[in-house]
Amino acid sequence: MIFYKETNFGDETVIGRIPMGWKVVRIGEICEFKRGFSYRSDQITQDMRNTRFFTINDYEKEGGFKQNGERLYLRDEVNVDSDFILNKDDVLIANTDMSRGFIIGAPIHIENVEGKLVYSMDSTKLIFDENEIDGKFLFYLLKHEKVRRKMKTFAQGTNVLHLNHELVKSLRIPLPSLSEQRGIVGVLGVVDSVIAKTGEVIAKTERLKKGLMQTLLTRGIGHKEYKQTPIGTTPKTWEVVRLQDVSFDFIGGGTPSTSNPDYWDEDIAWMTSAHINGRIVTSGQKYITKKGLEESATHLIPKDNLLVATRVGIGKAAINKIDIAISQDLTGVIINKDKALPDFLYWVIINNEKRLKSIAQGSTIKGILREDLGRLLIPKPPLPEQKEIADVLSTADKKLELEKAEKARLENIKRGLMDLLLTGKIRVKVD
Repeated sequence: MIFYKETNFGDETVIGRIPMGWKVVRIGEICEFKRGFSYRSDQITQDMRNTRFFTINDYEKEGGFKQNGERLYLRDEVNVDSDFILNKDDVLIANTDMSRGFIIGAPIHIENVEGKLVYSMDSTKLIFDENEIDGKFLFYLLKHEKVRRKMKTFAQGTNVLHLNHELVKSLRIPLPSLSEQRGIVGVLGVVDSVIAKTGEVIAKTERLKKGLMQTLLTRGIGHKEYKQTPIGTTPKTWEVVRLQDVSFDFIGGGTPSTSNPDYWDEDIAWMTSAHINGRIVTSGQKYITKKGLEESATHLIPKDNLLVATRVGIGKAAINKIDIAISQDLTGVIINKDKALPDFLYWVIINNEKRLKSIAQGSTIKGILREDLGRLLIPKPPLPEQKEIADVLSTADKKLELEKAEKARLENIKRGLMDLLLTGKIRVKVD
């Protein structure tokens, strides 16, 4: 397989210049559309059956098959027309979406079929001539960022988006020869396999971190004697205290009025719970003025304390490495560092996500009262052991961050390759 830079482009087309020998076609000219099986809720089950039922929940954002999604099945007594049964190399697109456009029009390519697989009315199968189009090439083409942007403009609706099939059929795409399609698929497939292996390493590291967290926060390091406590088994020398016993204060937040320009775009860091994306916070999500800080409900949390999501994203937490103002989604926990270390308490909060969600109150938007957060029972080892535990878990976390960064790098390389290969700027010569 040989790569070369294309210099021989044809005349300008409606989708730009493409290599000589490539065609511009409408999707409706090369694909028939077959919408999926219309079902009733009493026809599906989470219990394993002979027929796997493929729904909108099986789509990853922007396309691809969700490996860890919740599996659904059709009950055995349900009769399904053979037209709705999926086979190897079939391509589907998503008809509906409740995820702000991440899924509408997104494709899935069926690579392996184990047993009987039926697709729901939330998807449409694209039926094409295999002697003219490679299914995996069509999948990659539909995942191309330019096509995805177009697909999103074909969505109609507000809360639930619906794909306009007539507009999709009119969408023009470039089409190289079948042999070049397969060459492009081969190149992108190699990158996909490396990304998949990186994903497997990430999943393994996440399981390791979860196991370490559970073990270290209940068994500690080097202990032989244990006791039963209100939070389960802990080392005999540990205390069980409330979060308020190792904290000076619990501080709520707020949002300066977004319509007042005097409150925004200066040098005081401010954030919502959406800005928590890892163990530490080192920058503001946005920046506010001193006036915005003084004339709103937000408060400044001194650095090296704990930020806990108590309204949106309940259970998320981070250590703020800078002074930062917070929104109403967050509570700042001002830690008594003579009793507890921020790095240790971070892991304790993360390990208590389910418990925190269980004490949230409210109907439309649930939240945790600061008083209830303060009453959370937590383990309290001696400070040296807190540091040891935090160091071990932080090392595992850093390893995970590096693996995720590598996966992001590979995905960025793939996006660049897709753009070059699917537009013909770089060609694949197949012997």
